[in-house]
Amino acid sequence: MTLVQLRHLISLAATGSFTHSAREAFVTQPALSRSIQALEEELGQPLFDRVGHRSEVTAFGREIVQRARKLIIDADELVACGRRLTEGRAGSLRVGLGSTPAMLLMTPILKLAAAQGSSLRVSCSHGDSEQLVRGLRNRTLDALVVEVRSVKPATDLNVSSIVEMRGAFMCRPGHPLTRVRGTLSFEEINQYPIASTLLDDEIARSMIEAYGPTAHPDECLAAQCNDFESLMRMVRETDTILNGIRNAAPELIELPVKPARRSVSRFGLFTLANRAEAPALPLLRELLQSRMIGG
Repeated sequence: MTLVQLRHLISLAATGSFTHSAREAFVTQPALSRSIQALEEELGQPLFDRVGHRSEVTAFGREIVQRARKLIIDADELVACGRRLTEGRAGSLRVGLGSTPAMLLMTPILKLAAAQGSSLRVSCSHGDSEQLVRGLRNRTLDALVVEVRSVKPATDLNVSSIVEMRGAFMCRPGHPLTRVRGTLSFEEINQYPIASTLLDDEIARSMIEAYGPTAHPDECLAAQCNDFESLMRMVRETDTILNGIRNAAPELIELPVKPARRSVSRFGLFTLANRAEAPALPLLRELLQSRMIGG
């Protein structure tokens, strides 16, 4: 028994004519007759009574037609579901985000679930890289977007879609330092509290090389937090300077410092190696590239 045979059965039950049903199915009349005959042989009873030029469904046939319609509806829905999954519009997507990616991607990712025609279920987790990697390995997360250097290389992890983003010192509009003409020294910036997300060793090293020992995070940072939104509120409401990704805080004023900041953060999409990816993952890659373009 095949879905094609069931479609032939449903069509013939509706038209009562082998000629019309064959035309609708784009097959020859003998081919349709063989299809119905094979189905009758498999089921063990006649499905149609031949009354003149018309074929009428038997009582047994009516029961089979009713069941066949349900099977065809389920099969069509299965195909449609497969298409939605392939297009990333169905299924689930569980994403872990570092502090800066959460600031830039959390809302766009959640909006995927609200897109027209979508039945995608989305969940986002925010935390430090070590915690998120555990979630990925435990398969409670499908993918992570975190700073590449914050994750220890491992054979069971794949990283792709790497985006580089420039760091900067930033402050609120109206901050006293915005009235200083020309470039600033690190010493001038360090007169105010500096807040930052947790820094990896390479970023810390680049700051020390550029500005000296006083730029060591243990020396210069008044506050560290992986909740970027909390840092932003602190900077908006006080004279605190934010040491962070420029693109993550477009409403803040970038402070020109000499020498210029050269540190770059590298964010990537982590998945488990040798594991089938979530069908919606291409949508996450698109967001990563469109929302996290290095400045």
